[in-house]
Amino acid sequence: MSLAIVYSRARLGMDAPLVTVEVHLSNGLPSLSIVGLPETAVKESKDRVRGAILNSHFEFPARRITINLAPADLPKEGGRFDLPIALGILAANRQIPGNELGAYEFLGELALSGELRSITGVLPVSLQTSRAGRTLVIPCINTAEALLVDDACVIEGHHLLDITAHLSHTQILEPVTATATASIEKDMPDLAEVRGQHHARRALEIAASGGHSLLFIGPPGTGKSMLASRLPGILPDMSEQEALEAAVLRSISGQPVDTARWRSRAFRAPHHTASAVSLVGGGSSPRPGEISLAHHGVLFLDELPEFGRRVLEVLREPLETGMIMISRAAQQAEFPARFQLIAAMNPCRCGWLGDPGGRCRCTSEQVQRYRNRISGPLLDRIDMHVEVPRISIEEMHGRHSECSLDVRERVVNARASQLQRNNVLNSQLTNKQIDEVCTLEKRDRLLLENALEKLQLSARAYHRILKLARTIADMDEVDSISTRNLTEAINYRQLDRHSPWK
Repeated sequence: MSLAIVYSRARLGMDAPLVTVEVHLSNGLPSLSIVGLPETAVKESKDRVRGAILNSHFEFPARRITINLAPADLPKEGGRFDLPIALGILAANRQIPGNELGAYEFLGELALSGELRSITGVLPVSLQTSRAGRTLVIPCINTAEALLVDDACVIEGHHLLDITAHLSHTQILEPVTATATASIEKDMPDLAEVRGQHHARRALEIAASGGHSLLFIGPPGTGKSMLASRLPGILPDMSEQEALEAAVLRSISGQPVDTARWRSRAFRAPHHTASAVSLVGGGSSPRPGEISLAHHGVLFLDELPEFGRRVLEVLREPLETGMIMISRAAQQAEFPARFQLIAAMNPCRCGWLGDPGGRCRCTSEQVQRYRNRISGPLLDRIDMHVEVPRISIEEMHGRHSECSLDVRERVVNARASQLQRNNVLNSQLTNKQIDEVCTLEKRDRLLLENALEKLQLSARAYHRILKLARTIADMDEVDSISTRNLTEAINYRQLDRHSPWK
């Protein structure tokens, strides 16, 4: 009897738990069985492995083969275990040496020819393998993603024969080194292309400086979507830790990780027909949704009232906590979702409410019914409500405004002061931190209390106004919140003035 042990890793949420592939050959009728909670794709690996071994000119043992994927209670899915299973069979049959297998972790799907095909979720595997002190062996197409981890030791292979030759010391494969990445600023939409809309541009800069959520309200064609798409261009670069978190979420969702621009912030803009599951994530084996793919980036919801009411309501908890817990009967998964929400909507169903030309024919009941598609609790969680009016012909043909790089420099400075003071952006301040850094003079406190009473704002809106005023003060590079800062912050609660929910 012969036994070989090979290490690999499964996918479980954002984690990559270790899987021990145990291959046992014994006497008896030729057979191959896989145990350890494998799904259909894993069970089918026996046919792929058999074809790959034979087409690589190895002998497939005519014995009773038992393959155990431990731990047994961990679900295994996909074709990632093909390569470790094949190597385990060859090592148990003494066709390749098995004394060095413990220093490696193997992942890869095998073609019948023996070629290695790409898999998903390589980045979390690379992180865990690096921490375990082993060398990761993967298909060459996944190498660039795995090398995003600084300390990772990665060996790539094109074919099963490449890996067996390396283990047999007939052709050593050297660890691959990372190449330099390109600049993230290439091809970013520029804010200079936006003509006019100075009030909306100011609001966008404030939102970027403090990480605040923002809702644009205006008729069609006024530049709401154009402004929102320029937000990533004025945001600072992600730190390495933030970029790794965002890249891991893309990796486990099966989406490609652009290694040349992996530190650029995501801009996700799902269509208004998106389901609640596609937005927050889900599935029998939970995968991240749009809010997690926008982690440390921007989630843009255009035509906000056109989204389903149930779809919008699932955003309420992630907006507060920055996390989403997906629970299923078989397993649970928690994904980070610290995104910056930017939304856009028309003022009424036809879109022309308040237009000087009198084009709107909507009744007050129709306007209220249209706006009621957005619940009061969700609107209460959006920091800024900003009108984006039509611009004149003169403004449309006017000179270019500030470019994104100039605005971005101010945003970086404002964020740096916030992080130095509280280690978080102003939008993430706790109530205790608000009491410490958002102090008001007596006259300003009375002003805010009068605004709260007149607009019937909630305690949540009260704290959000304070955090917004603190961001405006940081942009002005002052230590305390002034009356002008507070008044500007209150003026950004536009929908609270004519709220259909009160």
